[in-house]
Amino acid sequence: MLRQAPTLTALALCLAALPAQARGTTQEDVLAGDLLSGWQMQTGAHMAGIRLQLAPGWKTYWRSPGDAGIPPRFDWSGSENLKSVRVHWPSPTVFHTSGFKTIGYKGGVVLPVEVEAVDPTRPVVLRAAVELGVCRDICMPAYLDLVVEVAAPGAPDDQIRAALKARPESAGEAGVGQVSCTVDPIADGLRITAEIALPRQPGEETVAFETEDPRIWVAEAVASRTGNRLVAVTEMVGPSGQPFALDRSAMTLTVISDKGAVEIRGCPAP
Repeated sequence: MLRQAPTLTALALCLAALPAQARGTTQEDVLAGDLLSGWQMQTGAHMAGIRLQLAPGWKTYWRSPGDAGIPPRFDWSGSENLKSVRVHWPSPTVFHTSGFKTIGYKGGVVLPVEVEAVDPTRPVVLRAAVELGVCRDICMPAYLDLVVEVAAPGAPDDQIRAALKARPESAGEAGVGQVSCTVDPIADGLRITAEIALPRQPGEETVAFETEDPRIWVAEAVASRTGNRLVAVTEMVGPSGQPFALDRSAMTLTVISDKGAVEIRGCPAP
């Protein structure tokens, strides 16, 4: 499998090649963001949202953005009365740019955020320090500092509801059958071959592999299909640069197509 340049290297090359006029583009020209306060759910948790608005033609990245993308990062440490927070991701789109395949959202996105308070009788001051990448003909890193007070009962928000509805289907919802992964050691890590019993999805099928350890580099997968059998092969390199123990139960495989996405949790041995 052909190894591609790491994300930061690809971004540096992109920025270095920019004409002077393009390099003068600022974050304020292309990106705006805020937090939506949302509503309290029956569980007692609160559903809020991160809203990112991009200038026409600009895109930002999914949680697993591909080799040439910049993974978004969220720092919630400035929040008050916050026990836990979970980001829900709508199904992304696959982009082909300058020989790279990246995964993300064009024009903007709302990311639903499930919030649990330390003291449910008090509001949560939700503060997000967000690092992300935005791209069109050029790419640039961007930074947002967002804050909102989240208090019960709140009010339903159509944008957040639409984003929740756009989340990937589960394996059961999509009619996924048997799923298995063969793991083979290579010089600096592992080669993973996933076999997925899944009806053909419309358009190009892209398979994204994720592990629970963000330090593990995952190559762009090569996918092929025979009937209802989808095969995807990738390579993983850990911090040690040697073969390593892989927690199969913590892997996530996401099949992205023109229809949306299917999310599969865990990939057992054949």
